[in-house]
Amino acid sequence: MSDPLASLRNQIDALDDEILERLNARARLARQIGELKSDGAGGDAAKVAIYRPEREAQVLRRLKAANPGPLSGEAVARLFREVMSACLALEKPLSIACLGPHGTFSEAAAIKQFGHAAAVNPHATIDDVFRAVESGADDYGVVPVENSTEGAVGRSLDLMTGTSLTVCGEVVLRVRHQLMRKADAPGAIERVYSHAQSLAQCHEWLNRELAGAQRIPVASNAEAARRAAEDPASAAIAGELAAERYGLAIAHRNIEDEPNNTTRFWVLGRHAAGRSGRDKTSLVVGARNQPGAVHQLLGPLARHGVSMTRLESRPARTGLWEYVFFIDLEGHRDDPAVAAALAELKSVAAFVRVLGAYPVAVL
Repeated sequence: MSDPLASLRNQIDALDDEILERLNARARLARQIGELKSDGAGGDAAKVAIYRPEREAQVLRRLKAANPGPLSGEAVARLFREVMSACLALEKPLSIACLGPHGTFSEAAAIKQFGHAAAVNPHATIDDVFRAVESGADDYGVVPVENSTEGAVGRSLDLMTGTSLTVCGEVVLRVRHQLMRKADAPGAIERVYSHAQSLAQCHEWLNRELAGAQRIPVASNAEAARRAAEDPASAAIAGELAAERYGLAIAHRNIEDEPNNTTRFWVLGRHAAGRSGRDKTSLVVGARNQPGAVHQLLGPLARHGVSMTRLESRPARTGLWEYVFFIDLEGHRDDPAVAAALAELKSVAAFVRVLGAYPVAVL
């Protein structure tokens, strides 16, 4: 009499062997592509980037659309992103700058975008992330740009106005805040460390559950976890990655006040991304100091049928109460309608700078 369990396991073993063979076949093809790029196939070798975010987005979208289940589309995207990460590392392991220390949501976003085969290098500040990519010390950077609860990350936007870098991708990360402390910590929690935005995103829970605890803002959630690991009377609000990095136990899960709390990150690089078929274009625009100036900025978009998905004003940092506007558009800058709208916009704005055109994040 056959053993049904043994039979199923034998089938899984056979499939695993087939998957292994196919993965290595894919890796060999990826290596050949890398060799063609290094030889300058299709253009100047200096202009041929190893990492092509538009191609990666197209692959992931196609696989998610073709997925029959039972694996979820998100699981399929996560698996194949790791496959692409490992194959890309055969050409050249990428170095990714992000806001540190280890354990931040920025690190989680970098891993989500580039996979575990990339080398993620945490930096002390967002300014340092920009400098690392500008200097070539890191290949790409991942910086937070806006949160669904707390709004724009002003420092990232301010730095974009003066950098030579371009936005070549975006990452959307569901932010789940965990309250963590040392596993064997005795007594009540007297202090809660976290980034100021995370404290704000959890303030109702803290008011209800830890009203008497002191709330101490620090530079990052990972720094909060590091401090909690050293102080038995404290806790940290951070992500699960930070708990793993610093050996903390999660005391309460998902304490964020807004259940759909999400942070959007930009991927910064030194080359532009091509068209993927579903893209965004981000720009910063200066309005002339005259009546109806903002209306004039929006007119070209409406006339060419270009949808604006985001409009954010920031001080122009001139000290003269002047403002610039950060705008996200649907479509790639090379799409005919977007290109026409940008050309007309440049004729009515004080200045226009395209920060990047890139694939919409694959969730």
